[in-house]
Amino acid sequence: MKKLARLRATLPARREAGEADGGGPVGTPQWLRDGLAALVGAEQVLSRPTDLARYASDASPYRYVPRVVVTVRHATDVAAVLGFASRHGLPVTFRAAGTSLNGQSQGAGILVDVRRHFAGAVVEEDGRVLRSRPGTVIARANAQLARHGRMLGPDPASSAAATVGGVVANNASGMSCGVVHNAYHTVRSLRVVLASGTVVDTAAPDADERLASAEPALVRELMAIKKELEADPELCDRIRSKFSIKNTNGYRLDAFLDADTPAAILRGLMVGSQGTLGFLDEIVFDTVPFGRHHATALLRLPGLNEAAALVPALVEAGAHAVELLDAPSLRSTSTVSGAPGWLAELAEDAEDAALLVEFRAADLDDLQARQERAEAVLAASPVPVVGEFTRDSATVGAYWRVRKGLLTAVGSTRPPGTVLLVEDVCVPPHRVADAARDLFQLLKSHGFASPIAGHASAGNLHFPLMLDPSSPEAVSRYRTCMQDLADLVLNTYGGALKGEHGTGRNMTPFVVQEWGGVAVGLMWRLKIALDPHGILNPGVILDDDPDANVRNLKTLPAVDAALDPCIECGFCEPACPSRDLTTTPRQRIVLQREMARHRADSPLVLSLTQDYAYDAVDTCAGDASCAVSCPVDIDTGAAMKKLRHAQHGPIAERAATWAARHFAALEGGARLAVGVARRTADVVGDAPLRAVTSAARAVLGTEQFPAWLPEVPEAAPKGLPVTRRAGAHAVYVPACVNRIFGVPAGQSGPTVVQALVTLAERAGKPMWIPADVAGTCCGTIWHSKGYEGGHNAMAAVLVERLWRWSDEGRLPIVMDASSCSLGALRDVVPRLSPADRHRHSGLTIHDAVDWAQRELLPHLTVTARVPTAVVHTTCSMHQTDHGSALKTVAQAVADTVVQPIDESCCGFAGDRGFLHRELTESAGAPEADEVRQLDAQAHLSANRTCEIGLHHASGEAYTSVIQQLERATRPPVTR
Repeated sequence: MKKLARLRATLPARREAGEADGGGPVGTPQWLRDGLAALVGAEQVLSRPTDLARYASDASPYRYVPRVVVTVRHATDVAAVLGFASRHGLPVTFRAAGTSLNGQSQGAGILVDVRRHFAGAVVEEDGRVLRSRPGTVIARANAQLARHGRMLGPDPASSAAATVGGVVANNASGMSCGVVHNAYHTVRSLRVVLASGTVVDTAAPDADERLASAEPALVRELMAIKKELEADPELCDRIRSKFSIKNTNGYRLDAFLDADTPAAILRGLMVGSQGTLGFLDEIVFDTVPFGRHHATALLRLPGLNEAAALVPALVEAGAHAVELLDAPSLRSTSTVSGAPGWLAELAEDAEDAALLVEFRAADLDDLQARQERAEAVLAASPVPVVGEFTRDSATVGAYWRVRKGLLTAVGSTRPPGTVLLVEDVCVPPHRVADAARDLFQLLKSHGFASPIAGHASAGNLHFPLMLDPSSPEAVSRYRTCMQDLADLVLNTYGGALKGEHGTGRNMTPFVVQEWGGVAVGLMWRLKIALDPHGILNPGVILDDDPDANVRNLKTLPAVDAALDPCIECGFCEPACPSRDLTTTPRQRIVLQREMARHRADSPLVLSLTQDYAYDAVDTCAGDASCAVSCPVDIDTGAAMKKLRHAQHGPIAERAATWAARHFAALEGGARLAVGVARRTADVVGDAPLRAVTSAARAVLGTEQFPAWLPEVPEAAPKGLPVTRRAGAHAVYVPACVNRIFGVPAGQSGPTVVQALVTLAERAGKPMWIPADVAGTCCGTIWHSKGYEGGHNAMAAVLVERLWRWSDEGRLPIVMDASSCSLGALRDVVPRLSPADRHRHSGLTIHDAVDWAQRELLPHLTVTARVPTAVVHTTCSMHQTDHGSALKTVAQAVADTVVQPIDESCCGFAGDRGFLHRELTESAGAPEADEVRQLDAQAHLSANRTCEIGLHHASGEAYTSVIQQLERATRPPVTR
């Protein structure tokens, strides 16, 4: 109880009287919970206030608290939920990634989560076709297709998080697909669940007959609308014109012109329907070629007009992407890593512009021909063009970070309390420069000065706005600004108010202005025909309320300086190990903001806090995977570690500090305990050990005592290999986990420590293990648990020893666990005194895999390779960029190296997998499913506890790639 009270005192909440902002989640009524549970199972119905609050926000500026959340498993569940909603008059909203920018994945009724159980895709026809479930992340689908030299046509900037279903439902496009390769033109067929529960597969040979039999009134209305449209040539011409550029505002009325049968019309209508016409259960795509080779340039020009003038010729030359950035965009991204120096030199009144141009091709000859055509275009320019094409992946990556860094730059400087709105419009491409200039002036005149960037080849412009929803004056300005924006885009440029983000909620007041009364009347008719009870995402696309775009704007109360920059985009979620178990980084922050809206002593805050202890704090791996994915660099795991620290009492803190100072004895005791437990399990089985540890956890707490896992390895040998200081090329500091844990249970062979010492000798570059290495630790044990005193103590011990062992930095230091390398390189630094920080800066610390790849492998001869090896890149290696070293070493020891498409954090997180095995089981499930289908002879990684977690999740014994390298380079046996 004291632990919970400390957490409650630390988490944000209102301390003064006052009404909460917009009410709060009060939990699901029992009748609603029980009614849905009877249909889909109680475990699929989420009804706690915590559940409702964490789903109440998405990437948009809106906040809608659902009455209940249902994690449906299949189309039958979806049909059952829709039938229930129709009977009770409840609105239904489908949500996958929640990356939609305009509120279309939020609703105040039944929110249906279709991400968790609807992932997976199958490649067909050698990559020319992809059959996908709606919850599949775009990047994952493209990873499957890349093996065949193909990709999906739509390529939104949110591909690492956005799902196939969301991209099709919004007709999202991206930087290179234009109009030709968007979802409307590349979706071959759909399997749809209608509001009535009818399932329609538009690819079925008898799809029209079945649809007519099941939904005769719907078929009659669809064909009637088609007939009326075709009888109005002027409206037909307008529809064709509107969709000749990117346009996701309103419904795809051109579906009635492009198709002749009801099922085919339905296929077209569903694209871009934003969950208002039915549920997309399966999507079949025609894919597009993926150029493996690329040449990219960031070109500086005197102004927007000069930049825009080059676009048509570059497109004609075969450009894959042509991105336009105005001067404010360039200035705001000047601090991006690797950005050209001239960005920072732009004056406030500079009018420069830039084009980011990329060519892709399947072979180098084709790429060279395209690049030469582009260079001829630049050479013929009447104005100077600064910049040249490069094929260097690091430089190309920096250029794209500049383009994508606009969201980061604006989001990270967002004033407290403001929400970030990311808008996009589209104009005829030849007018993009004038439109960008006029748009900038319009926004500035309303107090929303914003940088402008976009897909120049498509005339698609993007701009972020910052709005304080708590200010009536700011909301009024925003309302007026949007009306003026509509007038500018529609009347002056004949453009579209939404190029690729979907109408959502914020453009519904302007659908009539863009399309006219007749066209919108037809849209209402098709909406009613497909959704007669009005249950599917009401208020999205069509809404008669002129203030629909300013209803339910969300506030973002301050909660933590490290978390406040969060724009709730959701990019962090696919990387989060607990995403399918408890909460994601975004939801952890959303829940804190919900608490901050209410009084600290309110029943709601007490309920949220109680759930938060396990759902957010205990089950956070703290591996910083979220920070890698976050556009504003938020490490939610670090914030959870601070909350763990806040839960500790003074006695626990003192005990942790004592442990750091006496770690040598504890380390020996842990090794002994592992050995005894392993031998016991080998004799009597795992059940008794599970029972003993479960009983201890019940008494001491799940955060204090580990659970027994059958995959616990053998204990490491008591003694370390004998090495010599004289002639050593490096100091070798074996990680404490490798001094405690040995090889997988039942296996023989060298431990990591033995293997690395042997390899160094074999390569002629011996290493030295200090005699007093026992008790040395990188400090991650204390850091991950939030024991700041213990972390401080161990950090000081570590640096003192490394400084002494390395002869004050003269010898490099090698550490053999990726998380320990990262901990010693980065995490200890804030814990050091100024003097120790100075010493640390003089140390050279290497991860063992990187050291092996650079220093040992060139001097080794591989004598025995395995046919296939699976590799797992740890979270720490992603942060230190050592993943390529892991793969290089693996390629030296195996004929084929497979990196699973579903590779992600294993969730073991040091000892967290021992404390909460369910975290590892949930986090590792997708990767484990993929690994079990492979016929591999070696499963390789670079961190002992991660290898235990991977073994537990997949059933395959993982070892260090260092051990496999030792086996592969043994001298051949002569007889």
